[in-house]
Amino acid sequence: MATTSSNTSTDPFDPLASFRLDGKVAIVTGASSGLGRRFVRVLHAAGATVVASARRADRLDDLAAELGDRVVPVPADVSVDVDRVRLVEHAVAQADRLDVLVNNAGTSHTGPAEAEPLDAFEEVVAVNLTAAFRLSQLAFGPMRASGGGSIVNISSMLGSLGGTPIKQASYCASKGGLTNLTRELGAQWGRKGVRVNAIAPGWFRSEMTEEMWGDEASESFVRRGAPLGREGDEHELDGALLFLASDASSYVLGHTLTVDGGWSII
Repeated sequence: MATTSSNTSTDPFDPLASFRLDGKVAIVTGASSGLGRRFVRVLHAAGATVVASARRADRLDDLAAELGDRVVPVPADVSVDVDRVRLVEHAVAQADRLDVLVNNAGTSHTGPAEAEPLDAFEEVVAVNLTAAFRLSQLAFGPMRASGGGSIVNISSMLGSLGGTPIKQASYCASKGGLTNLTRELGAQWGRKGVRVNAIAPGWFRSEMTEEMWGDEASESFVRRGAPLGREGDEHELDGALLFLASDASSYVLGHTLTVDGGWSII
């Protein structure tokens, strides 16, 4: 029996339609500055209602005032479980659904591994890995009830590479764990309608890396190591985020999309 294409004059082909997030609800953690703030803008521009979360309430309020409707500021510390529960509950309450979770909040500690305090190591793992797992766990039920969802973990190229000469054992360990957690959650939840993927940025300007910029040795290190010869601009993660958050990546699962100017290929 012949099939009829849906691409007719009354249903025009639009390759950009699957990137839209109209009517969907998203959470972005670490949304008060840098890449997280940009991620809120991207998802909002694609039509989502975005619950923007971070510890600094004043910055979240400024972002909501700037973007207007469909940005909901929710101050929270992702290392505190009661805050994580409250954040997801607040997001679901927006429209009785949850469609996208961007686990972006992160921290780091720099220094020789032999001298890294245990509490510093534990704090980095708690924010970068444990919080991402717990928020994903909390988001799973509402996403499944909404008919499916997409979790995007913000890992790092240092989740699969050593960071030295910039020594940060806890950061590399936590991001390596997050990359493999992405695979495992994707494998467990894919058939249940919840896709889990990750982005692994290279060197981008952010609060976490601000000491590098303006320092000639550090900037030269980035230029030498990246085949594109420079750090990334924040807008160069827009496409990766929107692809993984939306139905455009509906057949992508457990994947980490590296956006590092070629750093990891040499």
